[in-house]
Amino acid sequence: FTANALYYTVRDFSVHDYVGGYEDVQARVLRLIGDPAARYREDPVRILRAMRLAAKLDFNIEPASAAPIAALAPLLSEASNARLFDESLKMFMTGHGARVFELLLQYGVLEHFLPDTAAALAQDHSGLCRDLVLTALRGGDARVNADRSVTPAFLFAALLWPAYAHELQVLLAAGHDMAVAERRAADRVTLRQLERIAIPRRFSQPMHEIWWMQSRFGQRQRKRVFRLLNHPRFRAAFDFLELRASVVPQLQAESQWWAWAQAQTPEQLADGLVGKSAASDARTGKRAQASDALTDTPADQEAPKRRPRRRRSRAKTQE
Repeated sequence: FTANALYYTVRDFSVHDYVGGYEDVQARVLRLIGDPAARYREDPVRILRAMRLAAKLDFNIEPASAAPIAALAPLLSEASNARLFDESLKMFMTGHGARVFELLLQYGVLEHFLPDTAAALAQDHSGLCRDLVLTALRGGDARVNADRSVTPAFLFAALLWPAYAHELQVLLAAGHDMAVAERRAADRVTLRQLERIAIPRRFSQPMHEIWWMQSRFGQRQRKRVFRLLNHPRFRAAFDFLELRASVVPQLQAESQWWAWAQAQTPEQLADGLVGKSAASDARTGKRAQASDALTDTPADQEAPKRRPRRRRSRAKTQE
C-alpha cells in the first residue's frame, strides 16, 4: 500500500515518497501499489490486510483497490490456514476488531473467511447474532485499548457462536438430546472452520466449554450450581452469558442471578438456594427457559439420565 511505502532517512531527516503515499496519508486513503487485481491474486491475504489497515488507520479503501475484492475473496481458501489464524489475531485483537468485522461484511469477505458465521447471519433476520458478535468485538477492543488482555478462545467463541447456535438447533430439531447435540454442533462447526483458520486446540477446547456451559446456567439445583461455580471455565462462560444477555433481554434475569450467586459465601448461597423462588423451580426439576432460534441455546432440555444399575439377586449370584 502507498501509505506504508514511505522511507525515512536519518541522513537529512527527510521522508522519501516514490508512490504518492504522502498525499494518500493526508487524504486518509488506502491504495494498493500497482494493479489491485494482480496484487490480490499474488497474495489473497492482502484483502484481509486492506480490511485491517483501513480499520486501524480509519482510512477509506480507494475505489480501484476496493473494486476487485468481492470477486477475488474466494481466493482466501488457497491461503494457509495457519497464516489466516495469525492474521485473524491481528484483525480482531489489536483494538479495531468491530470495525474490521463491519468491513468484512461490507466488502463480501466474511463468507470466505468465517463461512458458517456468515451463513448464520444471513438467516438471522432479527439481527441479534450480528449484534452479539459486534458487542463482543467492541468489548474486546475496549479491553485492548485499556491494556487489558483478550483471549483468542473467547474471541472465537463469539465469532463462531452464530454458527454453533444454528447447528445446535438443527441437531435438537432432529431429535438429539442436549448433551450429544452440544458436542456434535461444536465439533462440526470447528472442523469446518479449521479448513480456513487453524485454531489451535488450546483455544478451541476452552471455546467449546464456554459454549457448552451456556445451557448449564439454566440449572439451579444446589449441586449443579456449586459444581458450575467451581468449574475452571466459569468466569469466561459467565462473561459470555453476560454478553448474550446484553442483546437478548430474556437472559438478563439469568445473568443477574449468577452475578448474585458469585457474590455469596458458600453458606449464604446454600441458604439462598432454599429461599429464592428460582431455587423452588430447581427443586421441582424445572429449568429457566430463554430460547432464541439462533442467538440463545435452549435451556429447557435436560441431559439424559443414567440408567440405574441392575442388582443381581443373591440367589442367582450363588448359582
